[in-house]
Amino acid sequence: MTAHSVPDYPLEGTLDLSEPGQYRALFEETRLDIVDLLLERAATIKELSETLGKPKGTIGHHVGVLEDTGLIRVVRTEMVRAIEAKYYGRTARTYLIGHGPDIGVDLAPDHFLTEAAAEFVEVERDDDAIGSISTLRHARIPEDRADEWVERVTRLAAEFVSQPRGGETTYGLLIAIYPTARPHLPYWGST
Repeated sequence: MTAHSVPDYPLEGTLDLSEPGQYRALFEETRLDIVDLLLERAATIKELSETLGKPKGTIGHHVGVLEDTGLIRVVRTEMVRAIEAKYYGRTARTYLIGHGPDIGVDLAPDHFLTEAAAEFVEVERDDDAIGSISTLRHARIPEDRADEWVERVTRLAAEFVSQPRGGETTYGLLIAIYPTARPHLPYWGST
């Protein structure tokens, strides 16, 4: 497989998800698969259908939802046997998912964290697995330092997805920085 720069179309760095429809659109398994594939390169509905093993009508529906919510767009067209083929791409390399609106979506079994955990557990069963690590750390730090870490993690995630494509294994990167309700000891000398 030839390594190439990804994706093969211009796109913004980040998109802040602010609309309930964007959240609903993104938190669905097939649509998550589509936006992940479009980080590699622009693709037609037919290509997405063949890759995901789902009917073109189903993929067309999901592409329509993603396009209507501004998560993907047509990045180019080509004439193929007198028919215009539309190539879709993401509107941003990274979708920023903050404290979004209450959208009434049950994120339990289909949530990307559930998927990531299942993928990681599967790899961990393989004693010959390479290139995998997990860790959970907690640190009590000032808010301005937390903001700096968010920026660093965002840059790291962008670097990860911009790697030239190659090899036969797709790797996942899951990073989160979030406030917790964990108890902590008071500072020494505090009143």
